[in-house]
Amino acid sequence: MAKKRRRKQAKRSGGLIGTLRQRLLALALAGLLGAGWYAHEVYVARPAMSWQGVPQSTLGGLTHWSAHVLRNPGFMLAYSEWKAAPLWVTYRLYVPENGGYRVGKRPPFRADWRTLRHITPDDYRNSGYNRGHMAPNYAIAKLYGREAQRATFLMSNIAPQRSRLNQKLWQRIEEAAMDHFVKLFRELWVVTGPVWDEKPRYMKTAWIDVPDAFYKIFIGIDRAGQPHALAFIVPQTVRGYEPLSRFVVSIDQVEQRTGLDFFWRLPDAQEIRLERASQPQAFKLHRVDRRRPRY
Repeated sequence: MAKKRRRKQAKRSGGLIGTLRQRLLALALAGLLGAGWYAHEVYVARPAMSWQGVPQSTLGGLTHWSAHVLRNPGFMLAYSEWKAAPLWVTYRLYVPENGGYRVGKRPPFRADWRTLRHITPDDYRNSGYNRGHMAPNYAIAKLYGREAQRATFLMSNIAPQRSRLNQKLWQRIEEAAMDHFVKLFRELWVVTGPVWDEKPRYMKTAWIDVPDAFYKIFIGIDRAGQPHALAFIVPQTVRGYEPLSRFVVSIDQVEQRTGLDFFWRLPDAQEIRLERASQPQAFKLHRVDRRRPRY
């Protein structure tokens, strides 16, 4: 009986050790897969969707600490859980050889399950603000297809904009980018997002901080591979019919207002030159400066 009992105990002990080994092996494998995913995400996938480095935060505080990067088909953004809006959105525009995808019907707005705040379209209802796209519906749909278009209607891509800004001046800049600027360059990189005041101003319908203004940076890469910059900061108070040139700023000014560092992978001397001044002449801004809004 004693020998039989010892054999059972040894068998049980061996089974426990085997199970423990399996679990440790599974944990190690999961760790390796997680490390591999993280390395691919940070060093391969994200850099491929940005020009000269993923924008970096230079400020502390919950606005920046709560931000996390979300990749979508055709565009990428850093979503601030504290502000319930993206700090920046970046995407690439170009002239498609085959005319691009057919732009279908506008999809419905929907919450993004990847965000903790879980802002819904209803949070904007009766708020007095439009749901302002940061990555534009039309351009992303035309270049990257239906799935990408649906992603632009995720609430993680949205920030509150007054109607005159959203439907008029912001629409004019987006139209100029796709119909005019992009044709002047081999490719056109865009970084865009909100600018907030130090004092929060929340929507009456939800705990969403209303931006004071919005920025948009264009980097046009010419046929020789040289970059040219054009940047705007547009306040919420615009009427919508102002000349676009009124809102031209330097990238340095955008960085000062947002606490973000753009294009930091460039050699220092080139970064300084590019970010000190906008180049509206390279973009032939005068051709679309006073073009009327579509709506």
